[in-house]
Amino acid sequence: MKRIFIVLLFALMTGVVVNAQQTQRPGPQPAPETGEKFKIGIAGFTFSKFDLDKTLETMQRVNVHYLCIKDFHLPLKSTDEQIAAFQTKLKEKGVTGYAVGPIYMKSEKEIDDAFEYAKRVGVKLIIGVPNYELLPYVDKKVKEYDFHYAIHLHGPDIKIYPDAEDVWNHVKDLDPRIGMCLDIGHDTRNGKDPVADLKRYKSRVFDIHIKDVTGTTRLGYSLEVGRGVINFPAFVRMLRKVGYTGMCSLEHEKDMSDPFMGIAESIGYFRGVIAATK
Repeated sequence: MKRIFIVLLFALMTGVVVNAQQTQRPGPQPAPETGEKFKIGIAGFTFSKFDLDKTLETMQRVNVHYLCIKDFHLPLKSTDEQIAAFQTKLKEKGVTGYAVGPIYMKSEKEIDDAFEYAKRVGVKLIIGVPNYELLPYVDKKVKEYDFHYAIHLHGPDIKIYPDAEDVWNHVKDLDPRIGMCLDIGHDTRNGKDPVADLKRYKSRVFDIHIKDVTGTTRLGYSLEVGRGVINFPAFVRMLRKVGYTGMCSLEHEKDMSDPFMGIAESIGYFRGVIAATK
């Protein structure tokens, strides 16, 4: 069984499936007959050291077509012409920008700017990190724009939003369109179980960052998906159980000056788990 899984994983990573009759590329998402409702994407932060052209080239090579847009590829103060050119380039490469962020927000002005930016970009999901005291203002803007707002949790590295429980406690009484970007690596590094948290907080999980880590404390660090401590078969089963319909976006944070092999391995492994897990 292990050997079959490795062969399947290798085929999915390289984008080639071979049988006696033909050689063909698998689809970029799980096959329709699996009934999966979630999609695979990539978080823009993965390419923090690379321009948009290299980002899109890499996404084409790993056959991923959804991007969470970071401001180093499309600055918040971009003109309408710059945004149009950016969207044209994505369309030419078969990529859809599905959200913007993460965007850190420490004032009402920064929140205003982020919502207007998302509107001009043409997305209705913001991945944000607002100061706690600004949450009532976020609530007001969500109602005004009819956007979803997903708070990115950061584990033990910063003082706010360390895990899914903390995000939930701060948003549970706010507009239901305010929820979380469940970063499963950071959740794990804060001693939490992302499988249990997905089940517990499913109504407020609007985006997921896929990554793996070496441990369940602050000392845990990122590495290729499948090499760390996170139980990905259990996580995929929970995605199906709760009927998650959003993105599972790889946020690769290892070897960021040369992340390409790690990106391919991580996407391949995650697709392999989706294919092999019942």
